[in-house]
Amino acid sequence: MFGSSIKDRHCWTWCAVERCCSKERRKKMTRRLCLVVLLLCLGLMYPLVIGIFMDKLASKKLCADDDCVYTISLARAEEDYNAPDCRFINIKKGQLIYVYSKLVKEKESGEFWAGSVYGEQYEDHMGTVGYFPSSLVSEQHVYQEANKTVPTTDIDFFCE
Repeated sequence: MFGSSIKDRHCWTWCAVERCCSKERRKKMTRRLCLVVLLLCLGLMYPLVIGIFMDKLASKKLCADDDCVYTISLARAEEDYNAPDCRFINIKKGQLIYVYSKLVKEKESGEFWAGSVYGEQYEDHMGTVGYFPSSLVSEQHVYQEANKTVPTTDIDFFCE
């Protein structure tokens, strides 16, 4: 600050930047501001993308469409199921579940479907998609046939 003019000391205000700073100095200040904004944005987004990729349960899945976004069926839980890890969802006997995909069984693995719970009494869990054993549910209504075989990706087994 020593040796700088009053004009230079007031360059920190945005209005003064245009009036008193050289073009080169404005460029540097703009770059610094952009960097600070970028770092703030990344810092705010960082907690939203923390997670872990879990082991794949299967390499293929059956879906109603190529993107696996359409509901295949509505199933009812015949038994309670407590999820062993974050890839799975808890289900309670009698609960309705929207089914979005069915993993293609491989070797010794169980047969799992992906879905989300349905119903007002379960609204805390509605929208959470996870896997559950197909043997614990019975399909109540089939909306579309699961006739598209799609490869699974790492994101299918990502846990937040």
